[in-house]
Amino acid sequence: MKKLTLLFIVTIAFAATASAQKRFSADDFAKNMGKTGTLCDTVYSLRVVSDTLALLNMGGVYPNQKYTVAIKGNKVTLDYTNLKGKPLCVTGVFLMYKNRPEIEVSEPEQINAK
Repeated sequence: MKKLTLLFIVTIAFAATASAQKRFSADDFAKNMGKTGTLCDTVYSLRVVSDTLALLNMGGVYPNQKYTVAIKGNKVTLDYTNLKGKPLCVTGVFLMYKNRPEIEVSEPEQINAK
């Protein structure tokens, strides 16, 4: 019974580790281009471009942000008026857009408030 319990615990721990996304800091962005990871930082400024595009500037105010989160589509619903100054974690692929670091988000589960 003890062996079975130990095996169960080890299996659960391994599954949780395997499914977790790797967390990166904004300083690690360039080293992890093309990889999927999670970044947590503060929203410094934002711009709602349309019903299907919002841009969050993380780690600094535009044009000096560390990176931009592009929220595309209409599946993600956030209270944009209260996001400024709040910490946020975003999971996605690290990309460059017009030589600027960016993460594209289109699903609600990619964004988590801290």
